[in-house]
Amino acid sequence: YLGTSVLTDSDSFQDVVVKIERSTYPKPFLGGFKNRITGVEFHNAGSQTIPKKRPDKGIQLFCRETQTFFEKNKPQQTKNTTSTQMTKIGLYVSNMTDKLISPGKYLTAEEYHKRRLEAVIVLQTYFRRWHAINVVQNLREEKRLRLAWEAQEELRRKKEKEEKLRREHERRLNPKTKDDFELLYHALELWWQEEAERINRTLTGAERKAAFCGLLEQETQLIASIGRHKLNADEENQQKAVLHFLNKCAQPKRWKAYDGKVTEMDTQYTLRARELFEIYRSISMNDITKEERTDVVLTLRRTVKEHECKLTQEIVELIDREVDLMSREVKECNLEGLRKRICTLFLQYIKTPKFNPEVARILKVPPDPLKLYKNVNFCHSCENYLPSTEFPVPANSCTIGRCHLCCKLDNEARRREASLKYKLILENLKKSEVDYHDDAKIVFLVQHQDLQYMIENIWGCQSALSACSDLYDLVMVRWDKQREWSPWNTILLTKDEADAHLKLCNLQKAYEAAFIHRIKHKHIRAKTYFAQIPVMTSFLHRNDNQANAN
Repeated sequence: YLGTSVLTDSDSFQDVVVKIERSTYPKPFLGGFKNRITGVEFHNAGSQTIPKKRPDKGIQLFCRETQTFFEKNKPQQTKNTTSTQMTKIGLYVSNMTDKLISPGKYLTAEEYHKRRLEAVIVLQTYFRRWHAINVVQNLREEKRLRLAWEAQEELRRKKEKEEKLRREHERRLNPKTKDDFELLYHALELWWQEEAERINRTLTGAERKAAFCGLLEQETQLIASIGRHKLNADEENQQKAVLHFLNKCAQPKRWKAYDGKVTEMDTQYTLRARELFEIYRSISMNDITKEERTDVVLTLRRTVKEHECKLTQEIVELIDREVDLMSREVKECNLEGLRKRICTLFLQYIKTPKFNPEVARILKVPPDPLKLYKNVNFCHSCENYLPSTEFPVPANSCTIGRCHLCCKLDNEARRREASLKYKLILENLKKSEVDYHDDAKIVFLVQHQDLQYMIENIWGCQSALSACSDLYDLVMVRWDKQREWSPWNTILLTKDEADAHLKLCNLQKAYEAAFIHRIKHKHIRAKTYFAQIPVMTSFLHRNDNQANAN
C-alpha cells in the first residue's frame, strides 16, 4: 500500500491510500538498452494492465471435440421461375408434339441392387478373363525364353566340350609343354592297357607271348617318337624362354598411384638391358641380307668392346671370323654353327651382372653363393643339390622327397597319370578365393597332388549333388562361404550347382540332414588326412602379424 496527499480544494489536502497490485506473471521483455558506463539496464515500458480472464463456465474447453472443426459441403440449387401455358376458353394449344408416357414396371431397391451386382459380376468375369490371358501369355513367353536359354546353354556346353576335346587332341598331336606330354603318356598308357586286355582275352600260350612282344616293340617305338617330339619342343621352348627372360629384364619400373594410374620409369639399367635385348634379337634372325648382318655384328662388336675380358675377346674373335668368311662369299649354311656360338656367348655376356646389372634380380642363381646355403636340399633320387623350389611339398609331407624332374620321370616310366584336370580345378579354386578378399591362405598351400587325393579318395571323382563324373565340369567351392576355404570346408559340384550353392544363405534349411551329415563326414576325413595344415597356417598368420608390426 502507498499513501499520498491529494488536493481537494484550493487550500485543502486529503490523504488517500493507493493499493498497488503486483502482477503474478513475468513481464515480457520488449527491448531496451544498457548504460556502458554505469552498467544500468533500462527496459522499454509496457502495460501493467492485468489481462481479462474469461469466466469459468465449469466446462472443459480444451478437448479434442471442441478443437476439431468439421466441414460439410452441401450444394444448393437456386430457384428457376417457369410457367406453363394451359388450354382455356379462347386459347388453343396444339398437342401434336406431346408424348404419352405410361408407367413401367416398378423397380424395387433389391431388384436394382441385384441387377447392379449381376452387371459387376459380368465386368469382373471379362476382366479376370483378360487378366488370365495376360498371365498365360507371360508364362508362355517365360517358358519359351527358358527353353531357348536351356537349348543355348546345352549347345554352349556341347561346343565347349567339343572344343576341349579338340584342344586335347591338338595338344597330343603337337605337344609343347609338360602338361601336353603328360596327356600323351597318359594316352599311351590307356592304349597299352586296352591292347593288353585284348591279348589276354583272345590269345593264350605262345601266341599270347608273341603278341606281348609285338606290343612291347610298338610301345618302344611310340616312346621313342614322343622323345623326339620332346627334344624339338625343348629347343623351341628354350628359345622362347630366353626371349621372355630378356624382355623381362628390359621392362621399365612400374607402380600404381593412388588414383589407379600406372606410372612407368626407365632407369639406366633397364635402358642397357633393352639395348642388349634388341641386339640379341637382331643377331638371332636368319632371314636378313648380308649387309644387314654385317651391320648387326659390327654393332655387337662395338658393344662388347666396352668391357675387356676373356668372354668379350672370344666374342670379338668370332665376329671377326664371321665378317671375314662373309667377305669370302661363304654359304650361309656353313656359317650356322659360328653364328650359334656367337649367340650363345652373347647370351652369357647378357646374363653377367657386371655387364647387365638389371639381370641380377631375375637370375635364379644369385651372384652371391652364400644366399643359396639356406635354401638348398638334396634329392635322394638323382643325388643333386637343388633349391627348395624344385621339390614338390604335399600338405601332409614331413620330409623333402624327390625333385620335380624325378617325379616326372617316374610318372612317365610307370604310372603315366595326367594331372591337367586337377590343375585346372586348383587354378579355378585359387581364382575364386582371391575374389573373396578375406586373406585366404590354406588354398595356396595345397598342391595338385593333394587336390587329386581329395577328389579321388574323399569325393569319389563326382559331384556331391548330381554325381556328375566329368572333371572338366567340376569345381571346388566353399561349403560355408563365410569361412576360409579348407579341405574341411569345401564341396565338389558342377559349375551350375556351385553358382546356386554360393547363393544360399542358410545351408541347414536348403539341404536335408542326411546330406549335411554325409558332407560333414567327408570333412572329418579330410581334416584327419591334412592334419598339418592348421599348424602351417598359424605359422603364416604369425609371420604376417610380425610383418605388420614391423
